[in-house]
Amino acid sequence: MSLLPLDGPPGALPASAPDPAPAPDPTAGPARSPALARLLPKALSLLPLLLIGAWAVFDWHTVYDGAARLAAADPWWLLAAVFFTCLGWVATACVRQGALPDRLPPGLLLASQFAAGAANHVLPASMGAHAVTLRFLLGRGIPLPRAAASLALYVLVRPIAKTLVLLVFLAASPDLLRLDRLAPDERTLLLGAGAVTLGLAAPALVAAAVPPLRRPALTFVRTALTDARLLHTRPARVLALWGGAAATPLLQASVIASVGAALGLPLSWAQVTLAFLAAGAVAGAVPAPGGIGPVDAALVFTMAALGAPLSLATATVIGYRVVTIWLPLIPGALVLSALVHRKVL
Repeated sequence: MSLLPLDGPPGALPASAPDPAPAPDPTAGPARSPALARLLPKALSLLPLLLIGAWAVFDWHTVYDGAARLAAADPWWLLAAVFFTCLGWVATACVRQGALPDRLPPGLLLASQFAAGAANHVLPASMGAHAVTLRFLLGRGIPLPRAAASLALYVLVRPIAKTLVLLVFLAASPDLLRLDRLAPDERTLLLGAGAVTLGLAAPALVAAAVPPLRRPALTFVRTALTDARLLHTRPARVLALWGGAAATPLLQASVIASVGAALGLPLSWAQVTLAFLAAGAVAGAVPAPGGIGPVDAALVFTMAALGAPLSLATATVIGYRVVTIWLPLIPGALVLSALVHRKVL
């Protein structure tokens, strides 16, 4: 006889209680939906087009004036200007390769520099081009310290090479350009020297004052010095680095001279080249997008000082900007978007 009371007939055992839901992990980020993950790359690929479109609407006067002037210009000289513009991208790609010990794929490197040209005219101080190049180098498996060191070497070599080319032109033709009409006064020189000193000293002071930045800064400096010493032991890299950096301003000046010849500018190639080098040395430090604005004004003033009519010098600079910026702007933005979409950048 059982001692347990039976209040009713035996039935099925009661179902077990469901397991409690796991507690959310406070360290986990917000869940990303698959649709958002698919739309994000497309949105990033369209972002350069939107930025360039906004900038084009803001600066539409340049497009209109330049197109009106170029409509009556000599098409063969304009074609020569386009040719020199394309060679400028090749020279820039050579400098990028010369600043890095690792070998990069030539086709993708050239495409990245063509795309970087579109980004360069949106952000000041070449930040857009450097950002595109940095993304490209990281995508090729280059470590961040080495990629950053190559950008620093690129930024350092280009103005040095441009200054050397200017000095060669001045030594070869001392009477071609009267520097006393273009040289800044003492106050401007002091301000420029102070700005350069502050720009060089500020990163070192920040790295010394902020302890978490000391180790990355030392790693960057060590990598930059090691890579620079290694690159200068390779003749091919030296030729690409310094030869491309010296050829870049000459090609840019050739674009201006070709546009000037198409419009009837009464200046020789040597005069236009020297005017461009002098204008870049005077106003190139101003952080404007692609150098637009300060360099243009200095270039117009320098060509006028050499004897060109002011209106014709202005039209030449406008045509130069149309050929080097507005014509490749949309194709460059499309290449930039394609590289982002294909995850090259």
